[in-house]
Amino acid sequence: MRPALELAYTDMHTAGEPVRILTGGYPSLQGDSVLAKRRDARDNHDHLRRATMLEPRGHAGMYGVIPVRPSHPGAVLGVLFTHNEGYSTMCGHATVALGRWVVDQGLVPKTEPETRFVIEAPCGPLALACTVRDGEVTQVRFESVPAYAHALDLSIDVPGFGKVVTDIGYGGAFYAILPSSRFGLDFFATPLDDLVAAGGALTDVIRREMRIAHPTEPDLGFLYGTILTDDAGAAQESWNLCVFAERQVDRSPTGSGVTARMALDCARGLLEPGQTRVFRGISGGPFTGRVTRPAPEIEGAVRVEVGGQGYYAGRGTFLIEPDDPLGEGFALAGSFGEARRG
Repeated sequence: MRPALELAYTDMHTAGEPVRILTGGYPSLQGDSVLAKRRDARDNHDHLRRATMLEPRGHAGMYGVIPVRPSHPGAVLGVLFTHNEGYSTMCGHATVALGRWVVDQGLVPKTEPETRFVIEAPCGPLALACTVRDGEVTQVRFESVPAYAHALDLSIDVPGFGKVVTDIGYGGAFYAILPSSRFGLDFFATPLDDLVAAGGALTDVIRREMRIAHPTEPDLGFLYGTILTDDAGAAQESWNLCVFAERQVDRSPTGSGVTARMALDCARGLLEPGQTRVFRGISGGPFTGRVTRPAPEIEGAVRVEVGGQGYYAGRGTFLIEPDDPLGEGFALAGSFGEARRG
């Protein structure tokens, strides 16, 4: 019998959203950029994403990181982000956790009171600042890629809801962003499943009927998901729900979504650079968002700094036996009829 494949991992979470970092056993990826490595992972090694994200080792809400060699000058690490359906272009909650992990792994010299470095995501370089006290990372902030309003006040016909008005913002990934009240749903009183269904329905329509293009990189041009918000004003603490990929629910406030929300508020003249806002997701854990400066690389874009804290949850080794029919992962079927059809 052939030996089982072994994959080492470290599990973390940020505001309750999981971050599974593969630390050993994953093959070296080919390509001269992180985006090229993302294509190699997707086209040639996707069974390993499925094995570590889906059941029996994961679940529909699992999220992961594949460390890779960076191509950006000065970056200490390149990263790919994985989820139940594929590969994200940006992930804020994972970046926050990675900040602590990078320092703890000794990939950069630990400096108090602050350790600064750059990691490279598929969407571009991210500048991290880690607060260090008594040798421990107590907070991580990152300044993301240029963020901007892609579209404002789009009227979309959503089956079951009629005309719904939404914005589309970019914060390393594209999101439709709108208050749930525009669906006729009270954000705090509506069952979570109903909010997810509404957000997923809007995502489906936009993906089917609209072409979304990034100004410089074709691989970034797609709607990642929908973020439903409460009706808080631009200067107030706000709760939101990010429904991404294939109706996956982010437990955290969503770092790239916070970035996009801040960019939209700036585009509407509701926020000034330097203002800080607090965001919360379904777990209640907070992220901060702050517009730091204009980003002249893209017309109307700004740079946004997002802050939070990651925590360790476990370490171990996964085994994939060659004769295990479910060894490379499976998604839980919605019915036994669906399971029987394979």
